[in-house]
Amino acid sequence: MTIYFYKVNEPYGCFSNFSPHGVFLQGKHWQTVEHYYQAQKFVGTAEAAIIPVIHAVKTPEEAAALGRDCTRPVRPDWEQVKISVMREAVLQKFLTHKDIQAILLATGDTLLVENSPTDYYWGCGVDKTGQNHLGQVLMSVREQIRTVYTANNYC
Repeated sequence: MTIYFYKVNEPYGCFSNFSPHGVFLQGKHWQTVEHYYQAQKFVGTAEAAIIPVIHAVKTPEEAAALGRDCTRPVRPDWEQVKISVMREAVLQKFLTHKDIQAILLATGDTLLVENSPTDYYWGCGVDKTGQNHLGQVLMSVREQIRTVYTANNYC
């Protein structure tokens, strides 16, 4: 079985980076994982002034639009670090919010797939041939939490 997720208001919507589950990272509270992720694109760049703007916008959609603005150059190592940035934020989200952590753990070993019709990197794309990196990050976080949880309960 496979669990497909995408929209916040659909089943497993809490797996979306747009879900209203804030994270505390780098000394700040971020409204969503999407806010944090988009802001990290500009760390150490001439465009760093956009970081507090992304931090302050009201919705993850606004954060995404600012971060995806191709007129702003992203940090030179972005392609090398973007998965680890995402993983850090997703892990923090599920460590912080025990209610959605329980939902994630309850998926067992089921394949998790971001059912984005347009994103072939983070999701599966319209034809299901995408790389599904967000699903992979979630499954990795699920395993890490399960391992730590099990170790802490049985030692």
